Amino acid sequence: MDERRERGLEMMRQVYGWEIGDAPGDFFGITVDHLFGDIWTRPGLTLRDRRLLLIGMLAGQGLNDVLDIQIPAALANGEVSPDELREIGIFLTHYVGWPLGSRLSVQIDTLIAKHEKQKKKDE
Repeated sequence: MDERRERGLEMMRQVYGWEIGDAPGDFFGITVDHLFGDIWTRPGLTLRDRRLLLIGMLAGQGLNDVLDIQIPAALANGEVSPDELREIGIFLTHYVGWPLGSRLSVQIDTLIAKHEKQKKKDE
């Protein structure tokens, strides 16, 4: 496995917070090598910065299924607190529109509750 693939897989593990191994196929390879090996590892923005930008973009497009992955990962990695996530929901509602923002707010509260429940289980 080359350095770029290793770097990409390691960044995917950091971003998602779970173990990810190499897999076959061009789509997976391009995603790991380019998106995670090159783009997510560029200097200039922190992992938190990138995550916040991604959450905003996903909310703006109503991509709640992907937010169901990104928000728990941000909480688990300690990149945002529950209070910060709730504030993000309030802020984004005024840019993405009330229907998407309302859905986001409910989603944030649901995912925070799941995160806190899991945290208590792990203690």
